[in-house]
Amino acid sequence: MKVTALISDELIAEAMELSQAKNITETLRIALEEYIATQKIRSAAQEIAAEPLDFYWTAEELRNKNNS
Repeated sequence: MKVTALISDELIAEAMELSQAKNITETLRIALEEYIATQKIRSAAQEIAAEPLDFYWTAEELRNKNNS
């Protein structure tokens, strides 16, 4: 997909340096993939905070189950 976007040269340059990408397209792909991954993690964390996980066994009970 071709896209036209107005992004400052400084922002692109910094993103390219941090991502070690070879070109702007690769830089934007890396940035978008990382942004999406971060948002998915944030969303999962919010869901867990709203409804915490319940564990049926303690860590010690799990160790005992695994060792038996």
